[in-house]
Amino acid sequence: MNPLMFRPALWLGLSTCFAMSSFAATNLPAWNLLQSSRPVVIAHRGYSAVAPENTLPAFERALAAGADLIELDYHHSRDGQLIVIHDSTLDRTTDATNRWGGQNLRVADRTLAELRSLQAGIGFQPSYPQARLSTLSEAMAVIQRGSVTLIERKGGDAAACVELLRKEGLVNRVVVQSFDWDYLRDYRRLDTEQVLGALGPPGSRSGKKLTDAEKALTPAWLDEIKSLGAQVAVWNRQVDAASIQAAHERGLKVWVYTINEAPVADALLAAGVDGIITDNPALIWRALAVRRHSE
Repeated sequence: MNPLMFRPALWLGLSTCFAMSSFAATNLPAWNLLQSSRPVVIAHRGYSAVAPENTLPAFERALAAGADLIELDYHHSRDGQLIVIHDSTLDRTTDATNRWGGQNLRVADRTLAELRSLQAGIGFQPSYPQARLSTLSEAMAVIQRGSVTLIERKGGDAAACVELLRKEGLVNRVVVQSFDWDYLRDYRRLDTEQVLGALGPPGSRSGKKLTDAEKALTPAWLDEIKSLGAQVAVWNRQVDAASIQAAHERGLKVWVYTINEAPVADALLAAGVDGIITDNPALIWRALAVRRHSE
């Protein structure tokens, strides 16, 4: 016979402990954002309209703008470090080609020390000569002071990101997303709790390039996202009120990228979107304020 049957105080205490543990796991910033009473404002690669994308200045300005989340991208360096940069090559946003010559210089072919030596704001005006590539840890240290990092994996396996977030105590204090749904499956297998976003639509399926019509957010896409164990469908602007409602019926949120036009933002807000990713957080704050005033 179960001795707990005769010890109701102990049973109550254990039940309370389990409930508190479950509450603690879901009362972290990433989960709290999913319960937001208004659409969340997400700064794309930082406040990239006013500072070079994916640099600390862009993240600091996004913090000052009050962004709910600050999105960034990462690749792996040759020596296995997680480096914040969007492209798989260094040509577009750094001075690597001027420094080393050649073209299509891959991030994965360079060590952390080499990558740190580069200027990271090439081509942006006004110039930011001090902007450098940062590690994912360094970027999160800045962002997490007053926001939530939205980590987009561009290259590398899931295990490295899982290990880093556990090491730094950031599980569910950030959100992880990817266009690679196999990566998300691997991530969910390694970590059953972390909030995940499924970026879409995929460019192709079964080797076939998708048409624009096939890229719209549909119940079929939502069912697959649900099966991944993700909590957010992070989609392009091919969403509408019906697809957002279908997502909500499945317990999913919908965030839309990358919106820099006020009329488009207003239409998405009217459709019931849960978050907007933008290069210009001020534009989305204004759209939210205008809607609130008109209600």
